Amino acid sequence: MRPSRRQPDELRPVSLERGVVKFAEGSCFVKFGETHVLVTATLEDRLPPWLKGQGRGWITAEYGMLPRATLERTRREASAGKQSGRTVEIQRLIGRSLRSVVDLKGLGERQITIDCDVIQADGGTRTASITGAWIALYDCLAWMKTRDMVAMEVLRDHIAAISCGVCGGTAVLDLDYAEDSQASPSWSTCRRWQSDDGRRTTEDRRRTTDNRPAANPSKNLSSVVCRPSSGYCHAQSRQACRDARAACTLRHRRHIGG
Repeated sequence: MRPSRRQPDELRPVSLERGVVKFAEGSCFVKFGETHVLVTATLEDRLPPWLKGQGRGWITAEYGMLPRATLERTRREASAGKQSGRTVEIQRLIGRSLRSVVDLKGLGERQITIDCDVIQADGGTRTASITGAWIALYDCLAWMKTRDMVAMEVLRDHIAAISCGVCGGTAVLDLDYAEDSQASPSWSTCRRWQSDDGRRTTEDRRRTTDNRPAANPSKNLSSVVCRPSSGYCHAQSRQACRDARAACTLRHRRHIGG
C-alpha cells in the first residue's frame, strides 16, 4: 500500500487554474496533490544575443522554490550567489519540453520567459511545472494572436508531464515526496499529443532521482505510465486548451461586434 493509499497507477488530485496573475500574458496555478506551483508566461521583445537576426524566437524557463515550500526552510539561491545544479537542470528540462512543441520561426524575434515558482513542494515539482507551463504558454500565445502579433498557429502540440518510479519493488505513478525520496529509480515523463484526440504520442523520459544508480526505465514503469488513469493529467491540459480557445473566440467576436 502506498503512503497515500492510492493505487499504483492512481494520480493525486490535479487542478489547473488559469489567469491567476493580473499582469502576466499567461499564467496558471497548478496543483498536483500537495505540490503547488505558480507559473507565468512573459512576452519580451528581446532575444539571446546568439539568436539575433535569425528570424526566430525563443522559449526559456526559470524555476525556483520559496524558502518554506519545504518542511524546513531552504535558503534562497539568490542569497547563496548561484543556482544549484538541480535548479539549472529543471529549468533546461522545462524550456526544452516547451520548445519541442512550438514553431519558433512563427513566434518571430521574440522571447517568452516561463517562470515556475514552487509555493509548496510534495514531490513532482518539475512535472507540475511543465504541465502548468504549457497552459501559461498557450494563454500567452492566445493573447498575442488577438493582437495580431502572430499570424499562424505557433503551438503545434499539447504537452504534459508526470513522474513514475519503483517503490518497494512496485512501479508507481505520480510520486509524492514520501515515495520520491525512497524510489530507485524515479523518472519524469513528458508526453506530447500530435492530434486532438491524443492517439499519436511521443514521450521524453528523464531520470530525476539524485545520488542513486541510473538505470533504464523498466517494462513495469513503461506499463504504469501508459495505463488509462495517467491520461487524467493530460486530458485536463487538453480541456484547458479547448477552454482557452473558446474564450479567445468569444473575445474576438465581442471585439468585432459579432
